[in-house]
Amino acid sequence: ILINSKIMNDIKQFLRSNALRPTKQRIVIAGYLFDGIDKHVTAESLSTELAKRKHIISLATIYNTLHDFYENGLLKKLTLSADRVYFDTNTDDHHHFYSEKEQFLIDINKNIKVNGLPKTPKNKKINKIEVIVHLDK
Repeated sequence: ILINSKIMNDIKQFLRSNALRPTKQRIVIAGYLFDGIDKHVTAESLSTELAKRKHIISLATIYNTLHDFYENGLLKKLTLSADRVYFDTNTDDHHHFYSEKEQFLIDINKNIKVNGLPKTPKNKKINKIEVIVHLDK
């Protein structure tokens, strides 16, 4: 699947406006990630999805690009285990359901009330609370 020239120019401008050089690989990855639909991806799942679309990009390049996007505030990073890192295109504060068995992460679309928060360490305050609800089966 090719990216048409108007969209490609928009993606190039988007990358440049976020201090990222618009390489061919970044253009393809950004075109998939930032198409207006919120996504949760790992480097591996993104590689698989891009391959289905006839874009073969090395896993190392995908991993580096995801981290570049994260470092520039374009993605949220959720580390769920030592070997499971998800990147979320929705960078607003929000909560998730996670199934380790099925390896999916989805947004919770309701406000959650958290009660009984612990006392913070001296000279610290809570910045934000994000809940990950782990699912079974």
